[in-house]
Amino acid sequence: MSDVLFTSQATAKGGRNGSVKSDDGVIDLNLVNPAEDSSSKGSNPEQLFAAGYSACFDGALNLVAGKQKKDIDSTITADVDFMKDPEDNGFKIGVTLNAEIKGVSQQEAEELVEKAHEVCPYSKATRGNIEVKLNAKAV
Repeated sequence: MSDVLFTSQATAKGGRNGSVKSDDGVIDLNLVNPAEDSSSKGSNPEQLFAAGYSACFDGALNLVAGKQKKDIDSTITADVDFMKDPEDNGFKIGVTLNAEIKGVSQQEAEELVEKAHEVCPYSKATRGNIEVKLNAKAV
């Protein structure tokens, strides 16, 4: 394994209808399966993945832009779909990353998003495992 810079930890209990808590208590959430229960309040693994991926991708995008000396203001929205998997009759996820970027042209926005997708740790972790669509919009 590479040199570890830090480790984050969270513990789940009860699966999709349980709870999840980080070791420092910052995250302490009830989990609800929205496919089964739309009336209860709680998060779900896909929502948590969307939060992590969008934050990580925005960091990668700003890193790439900074290296190119581009001054941007960006917002990333990750849509994580929970889907049936016809290959094994199980389930899978897919992600659409929607990037809104101020300070660059549409072509530059698209290029920055593609480059960010190459360096983002979440993108690296999911590459070849799930479908990830990229949408870049210069605003």
